[in-house]
Amino acid sequence: MKALLQNQWFREALLFAGLLTGALLVTTALADPSLATSVIESSDQIGAVKGLTGGEGDLKTLVATILNFFLGFLGFVMVVMIIYAGVLYVTSAGNEENVGKAKKILLYCVIGVILIAISYAFVNTLLGAASGSSTTTTTGTTGTAN
Repeated sequence: MKALLQNQWFREALLFAGLLTGALLVTTALADPSLATSVIESSDQIGAVKGLTGGEGDLKTLVATILNFFLGFLGFVMVVMIIYAGVLYVTSAGNEENVGKAKKILLYCVIGVILIAISYAFVNTLLGAASGSSTTTTTGTTGTAN
């Protein structure tokens, strides 16, 4: 067991499984309407809260808005880091240390962008499934064959 825990791949898989479990538990808790009604009291000013949260009256929509803002901010940080790595690469003037540093930053930025895109899709899919909304439409027609 000790050798298994020292394996890097196993530790990363265990961490991913734990994060996935936590995300699913949070999504399940958000999908339960009794949680939202137990938090809201009759003395709460729902209109004031709705105005302060960008017009979001639903907890799931508010969470999706906050997470999407955070992921968008991370995307902005990735763009800044890619620009920084590009400038560092161009101005390295043959310095292998700066070239290596720039390549490493670019690699980590690409990995970060991929993770941000996956996170964005994951969060919106889970919150969309929790709210029961569907964004798919059908445009086909049905009829009888002659």
